Amino acid sequence: MFLKNAWYVAAWSHEVTRSLQQIVVLGEKICVFRNSQDEVIALEDACPHRKLPLSKGRIKGDNVECGYHGLTFDCAGQCVWAPGGGRIPSAAKVRPYPVHEKYGLVWIWMGNAAIADADDIIDIPNFDSPDWGINRGAAMELHCNYLLMCDNLLDPTHVAWVHESSFAQAATKDAPLKVTRTDNGVIVHRWMMDVEPAPFYKKIVEFDGNCDRLQHYEVRYPSHALIRAVFTPAGTGGPDGTLDEKTFVMDSYNFMTPTTETETRYYWFQLRNIRPDDEDLSRMMSEDVRHAFEEDRAVLNEVQVGMTTKTSPHIDLSIDAGQLRFRRQLEAMIAEERMVDEKMRA
Repeated sequence: MFLKNAWYVAAWSHEVTRSLQQIVVLGEKICVFRNSQDEVIALEDACPHRKLPLSKGRIKGDNVECGYHGLTFDCAGQCVWAPGGGRIPSAAKVRPYPVHEKYGLVWIWMGNAAIADADDIIDIPNFDSPDWGINRGAAMELHCNYLLMCDNLLDPTHVAWVHESSFAQAATKDAPLKVTRTDNGVIVHRWMMDVEPAPFYKKIVEFDGNCDRLQHYEVRYPSHALIRAVFTPAGTGGPDGTLDEKTFVMDSYNFMTPTTETETRYYWFQLRNIRPDDEDLSRMMSEDVRHAFEEDRAVLNEVQVGMTTKTSPHIDLSIDAGQLRFRRQLEAMIAEERMVDEKMRA
């Protein structure tokens, strides 16, 4: 089940060029390329004549020519030439998808184009701030349903076992969690007071000794996550803390794009409030974070197999409260969207 009236990440901006290529979003095959004005164009990847993918054709100026019989489509998906002479059939068109570039990513709207509004794309404070550094990596292919990764990103507890060498510390096993529902998603969060920094962060923070640590795990509909890590010297954190001037903050943004029911493309980057121009730090963080995400991928790929082939019901624990709340609300949004679509078609 997918929510269609929403923005999803289609690609990194640098991945889309003047060459035709196919991407898959929500089970739909889409042909993407750049026109002569360097704008990203996204069209249904199937010529209406015999359904050869347009991505197997050619770019002709700002048009796309099918590689089978030469039907040619403009950037709005309308056929502007067909062989045989005479009138071009009215059905000779393909669906165009609204797209928008922001944050170095190409965003695509999969639902009703009439209500697509680029202002609804997630807001990312500090993205262009010279005071904040950034690190990122290539998109990852996950062999699991996108909601399993959403579950993972509403689950601070899993780090104690999956990420022992990076994000884990003793307090992550059983420190109490708080769940908050927002207008656009769910937050699972907790402060852990006077604890040793986790291995990954111990290499980065600019103070000695123990810390107060915030784990803020937030997933917004349909499948975008903000994971905020705050490390401040012990005694300065907590909900009412003053936060020390050496407090370290890392905002990790994660975008899960469903390709099929059991495949997901995962885009990510981190913003940090220290040493913005330190390329060695950015490189080290990217490598370590990608290693941690590989640990997630290995687990979730196997979870998908286990859930698909299970012979007995799975159970839920108290730590799953945020995940279950997110799924219930998303299911309600999808059901409402389908009801509206059915009424419009009636």
